[in-house]
Amino acid sequence: MAYAVADIDDGVQRWLADGVGPFFVNPHIELARVRVRGAPGRFDHTSAFAWWGDVMVELIHQHPSSDGPDDADQIVGSYGLHHIAHFVDDFGTAGRWLTESGRAEVLYAETAGGMPFAMHNGSVSRSHLIEIYERTRTLVGFYDMVRSASIGWDGRDPVRVL
Repeated sequence: MAYAVADIDDGVQRWLADGVGPFFVNPHIELARVRVRGAPGRFDHTSAFAWWGDVMVELIHQHPSSDGPDDADQIVGSYGLHHIAHFVDDFGTAGRWLTESGRAEVLYAETAGGMPFAMHNGSVSRSHLIEIYERTRTLVGFYDMVRSASIGWDGRDPVRVL
């Protein structure tokens, strides 16, 4: 699950104070082929990842563009539950089903490595976005690395920049 934060460093510190960590911070995540609400766009964001019990937690902050806070490409609000991520068996089929069921695509992008992901409006039945992507060896390896670092974590090296 992902939480939008107004400031990534402050957000990480608040979660660390609750004993969650360590956090792996990925600043200004490189993306390709970004589409926002159906049109070419941008999504400059920083994410911090940690494991909280049995759940991967992402803190996400979107960096403002030169257009300011009313930028039409704004995906991330200032705070609160932002999205729940789901592995899907078939990215295209899942995206079509979400769209056809009234959950419009808000964001489509590909990672620098070419993995597509999308966020759909979940307001039909939820107050957050729904993120989808297919399970890949690289992604599962990353999740496993973050989880392993949390097991028996002693509070040292709480913030690790990727």
